[in-house]
Formats: sequence, C-alpha cells, structure tokens
Amino acid sequence: MAEAYPTHEERPRRRGRKVLVTLLVLLVILGGLLVAADRIAAGVAERAIADQVRKELTKQDARSSDPKVQVSGVPFLTQVLDGKYERISIKLTDVQGSVNGDAVTLPALDIDARNVRASLDTLRTQQGDVTAETVDGTGTITYDSLAKLLDRPGLTLGERNGALTVTAPVDILGQKLTVKGTAKVSVSKDGKVSLRFNDLDAEGLPNLPLARLALNNYAKGISVDVPLPELPFQLAVREVRPLPQGLTVTAAAKDVPISSAG
Repeated sequence: MAEAYPTHEERPRRRGRKVLVTLLVLLVILGGLLVAADRIAAGVAERAIADQVRKELTKQDARSSDPKVQVSGVPFLTQVLDGKYERISIKLTDVQGSVNGDAVTLPALDIDARNVRASLDTLRTQQGDVTAETVDGTGTITYDSLAKLLDRPGLTLGERNGALTVTAPVDILGQKLTVKGTAKVSVSKDGKVSLRFNDLDAEGLPNLPLARLALNNYAKGISVDVPLPELPFQLAVREVRPLPQGLTVTAAAKDVPISSAG
C-alpha cells in the first residue's frame, strides 16, 4: 500500500521553486539592463572620442572625412570609470595633408590605438588629454593614383607574387614596344615610399646599346619617391608592401596624444 505524504510538506517545495524561478528571472533582467547600459556608455564614449579626434586632426592640418570610432573591451563601464581603454579603432577616409610638392591621397587609413587613457571628466567636458600607449596605422595607395603621379601615357601598375609590376607602351628607336617589369619598393629615410624600377625589359628590344640606354632612362624616369600626406597622430611609415588592392603602408607611433588640451 502506497504511503501518503502530508500536503504541508509539498507546499515548501513548491514555494522554493517559485522563489528560484523568480530569482532567475530577476537575474536575467538585471543582466540585460547591464548589457544595455554598457552599450549606451560605449556609444557615448565613441562619439566623445570622435569629437576629440576631429579637433586634433584640425590642429595637425590633416584633412579627412568624419572619423569613425569604435571602442573595444568588455565590460565597458569599468573602462569608463577607470579612464583606461583596451583598444580604440579609428577609421579615416580620404586622408590629405600638407606636403612639399605633389602628394598622394590615402583613400583609407585604419588606426588601432592600444591602452588609451581618457578620463571620464575629459570625455564629459571635452577638455583634457587623450593619449595612447601605442598607435598602429594601415593605409592603401591605389595603383591608379600612383600611375597618375608617374604621368606616363598608358602606364599601368599592379601586383604579382608580392611584387609591384609595371606595363607601359614605349617608343624606342622608332619602334613601339611594351615595357614590362617589377620595382623595388621601400621606405626612404624621410618617410617617403621609394619606387625603383631596376628590372625592366621589352620583347623585341633591339640588341643595341642605344636601345638598352633608352630603356634604362625610361626606368629612371619612373623611379620616384612618393610623398605621402602628413599622417596624423605622429605616425611614421615603417613598411610598404604591394598587395592586389594597392600599396599598403604600415605606420606606427608610441605614447601618442589622440587629442590634447589647448
């Protein structure tokens, strides 16, 4: 015969389950509110830092479209309260600066700032310093803009197997030939992109010293140091690499003011 349990013992169990369910629901709601508050704070900080970046670009006479700023790191509220941010990404487009002579516009410049210090009061008042321990920048110079700078009819640039390639129609000793070859790409001492076309040839080139001299003179004529716009945030060019989309320029700086008072 089955043993019956008193009904007064079942009620505490049911009551305990209800309390547990209620607690879990409250925790879920609280967690959602914290996540929402975290994201709202991130949005406010991103807009405040973007305003600071605009001011600094104006002070440095560097022109670009409106910067897009993204602040990373979770949770975000603790970073706001501490005034320390793990990582801030800044995307600039159509970067232009003042240089002597011709300059090549960077269609895009992606900036990665690490260990950024920006006090809550600085973000609130937009007065004070915002500094980054390290800043890395990556920009791309399109091959079309480089070809325009070289100013040779029909000349085209591209990339093959990690090398900068050139193709151009050339008139040598009365013959119309197609010149092809590659260039050595490096960074000069003054931070310019150095292009040296030392490996050119043309099918059908006459086996004559004058023909080879004409080809060498053409190579020297398109071997230039490309002046870049003055990069913001004290970025110094470290490396340049040919990629399918263009010449990718890598720059870096340390202990950089993202914005400064005054």
